[in-house]
Amino acid sequence: MNGAGRLLLVDDDREIRDLVSRFLTTHGYNVAAVRDGREMTAALGSGIFDLIILDVMLPGSDGLQLCRDLRARSTIPILMLTAMAEETDRIVGLEMGADDYLPKPFNARELLARIRAILRRVNDRAEASQSFSSPSNHLQFAGWLLDLGRRRLEAPDGILVGLTSGEYDLLVAFAEHPRRVLSRDQLLDLVHGREATPFDRSIDVQVSRLRRKIESDSRSPEMIVTVRGDGYMFTPEVKAA
Repeated sequence: MNGAGRLLLVDDDREIRDLVSRFLTTHGYNVAAVRDGREMTAALGSGIFDLIILDVMLPGSDGLQLCRDLRARSTIPILMLTAMAEETDRIVGLEMGADDYLPKPFNARELLARIRAILRRVNDRAEASQSFSSPSNHLQFAGWLLDLGRRRLEAPDGILVGLTSGEYDLLVAFAEHPRRVLSRDQLLDLVHGREATPFDRSIDVQVSRLRRKIESDSRSPEMIVTVRGDGYMFTPEVKAA
């Protein structure tokens, strides 16, 4: 996807709102910019957006709380803007269900690349829905059913399990590369379309979230196992359903 997306920017810094909005608009995006959670809620109630760019430091409800609230009712992709020095905010944001993060101050072109990567993954998965009845678009492992067309995960008991877009993309990466050791760099490229930076823990956080949803005991995982020094391996046999 190159442009043509509708973005919602939430940041209380007027200069950042203006600069980012103008930059993204010149690259083909339709951008709505608001100051806080109250205005974000109003914007979401009156329009449909493809992605939210959400600053952590906001007046009133901060970005972390807003991210948590959004995840309780929506799977819309969220890119969080965090303070450069606050690694804790980045980790907590991913725990709350953000799809990616970008530390401030940031390069506008990196922001554009992150946005394009997220929307491209969502768009690629959505295109699969046009032929979701094809057996190859249903993957089965350990009694679980992953519907690639409708972006759904069904537990062995038939219950649908809610996944954020980041968790879904991570599970697809594992299911498409079963019984192979995937490094954090490989997973980051498959899931986020970018290279790792020093101390980047985003994959570890999302693996932890995914384990809590599909493992019988997330503290002693059997499906997503850690290969010390190398990365992670998805152990179940995966078959086209």
